[in-house]
Amino acid sequence: MPMNRAHRRICSSENWAQKTKDLILPWALEHVDLGKDVLEIGPGYGANLRVLVDLVPRLTAAEIDADTVRLLQDQWGDRARIVLADGAELPLPSASYDSVVCFTMLHHVPTAAHQDRIFAEAFRVLRPGGTFAGSDSQPNLRFRILHFRDTMNTLDPATLPARLKQAGFTDVTVDLHPSGGLRFRARRP
Repeated sequence: MPMNRAHRRICSSENWAQKTKDLILPWALEHVDLGKDVLEIGPGYGANLRVLVDLVPRLTAAEIDADTVRLLQDQWGDRARIVLADGAELPLPSASYDSVVCFTMLHHVPTAAHQDRIFAEAFRVLRPGGTFAGSDSQPNLRFRILHFRDTMNTLDPATLPARLKQAGFTDVTVDLHPSGGLRFRARRP
């Protein structure tokens, strides 16, 4: 999913990686049991991945951009399985992960229908009892400016629970952070 130059620079920066480690992931994963086999959809430049590799025994990351896959493979390929794939069409076996996560990437998916296919794929690859969890940004002026000539399709916190339930999930929760973030958790029965 295309990102403008400023956005790419921010997402590949050490400042972003530190913010992810210190703020985003702790909040997004609060009280979430990731289990042993974890799939991250849309790791981008790897800010989340570099934290997750130390949290779980087995990590797979599915990234849609071939150049980014090569970058991730060079940096993390000895500690994580990196797969070139659209999160809406995962070349992974059904019921094979304890948890599926995605962070600050769903707003880069151009349509709600494509996001819904990602939700359906997350459900498919989860083991029964597994958790789908993540976070994303909510629109504000600064966020809109950052996404100038960029894909920006934010999640509506009012409709997200129904969309996740439509994919088959239960125990769906969506929370908003005062700083403008959204987190969600859902379970495959």
